[in-house]
Amino acid sequence: MSPQDASPLACQRERFSLPEGCHYLNCAYMSPLSKRVQEAGFAGVRRKAVPAEIRADDFFTGCEEVRRLFARLVNAPDPARVAIIPAVSYGLATVARNTPVARGQNIVTVHRQFPSNVHVWRHLCASTDSTFRIVSPSTGGRDHGPSWNEAILEAIDGDTAVVALGPLHWTDGTRFDLARIGDRARDVGAAFIVDGTQAVGAEPFDVQEVQPDALICAAYKWLTGPYSIGAAYLGPRYDDGVPLEETWQGKEGSHDFAGLVEQGTAYRQGAARYDVGETANFVLVPMLIAALEQLLEWGVANIQGYIRGLTRGLLHGDRLEELGLGVARPHGEHLFGLRLPEDIEVGQVQARLRERDVFVSVRGPVIRVSPHIYNDAADMEALVDALSNAR
Repeated sequence: MSPQDASPLACQRERFSLPEGCHYLNCAYMSPLSKRVQEAGFAGVRRKAVPAEIRADDFFTGCEEVRRLFARLVNAPDPARVAIIPAVSYGLATVARNTPVARGQNIVTVHRQFPSNVHVWRHLCASTDSTFRIVSPSTGGRDHGPSWNEAILEAIDGDTAVVALGPLHWTDGTRFDLARIGDRARDVGAAFIVDGTQAVGAEPFDVQEVQPDALICAAYKWLTGPYSIGAAYLGPRYDDGVPLEETWQGKEGSHDFAGLVEQGTAYRQGAARYDVGETANFVLVPMLIAALEQLLEWGVANIQGYIRGLTRGLLHGDRLEELGLGVARPHGEHLFGLRLPEDIEVGQVQARLRERDVFVSVRGPVIRVSPHIYNDAADMEALVDALSNAR
């Protein structure tokens, strides 16, 4: 590890329950749960088993803690701007409902974006007679990142209503220049929507620097939390919007259980109006709290530094060239795709990796690799060894 890759963190594998010999390099698919997060879930189940111990305030305190912790993670100054969602598709549907798009305008996204960040915009374009503008890379080569970013900037014009993408492409880790793309979106008055699921928690993300109108994150990947819960930061553009659900917890006066029989229709201030129904999930919320606390204790910059040191030998040495593999550049430290030579079949390589208990994902024509804090040098060596013998 070079000085620039130095991190005070060591491998944290002992905090997880991965079996010995399992080389799990697939966090972009789903994170394993740490023992701390597992115990929070078990405690939540035990608590729900005796509901006499659940008080009215408990319907709110856990949710407010999630807002506070997620706001810290992304440097949002006001936790009230954080909504609790069940999935990225829910958060994006909320945003789409509250983003005016006129006939003749366009929505810009990128080629082969994750479906949750495609279907909602395709539907909105169809219902408003607007154009869905998908920006593809100019080539399939390993260095397509810079030209792809330029093409995205060129696609945004005075008729653009929405720009929607993530910090990285989910299939191969190609990095998008959110600073320049966000500036361009603001120049034309477009809503700038970021799906942070494949980055937030693995690398620093600062909403005050990036200035997204919305940042949507599922918890089950790099936030190392459970499935079916997530968080969304919603900026001032969405202060007065209408939620997908008319929940009692999203209304003013929801803390007064005795007065719910006469609850009014006014929404709560802030992003809580957009919360999914039954927000106070007494199992998932404590698990997400435990996951966010752990990430903040480790420090996201430290996590990134650890992963960079772990992958440096593979990504910046001669190993990939020797194996005939290409990698998109620029790419994420924690998520990158290995493009195979044309004479090697992807399924064949995947089978060889599985034989050696190396777990990665196939996304299109690439082998997607996504290590985290529980991985070590032995995992990387197992990956290289399996790839070396895949022909």
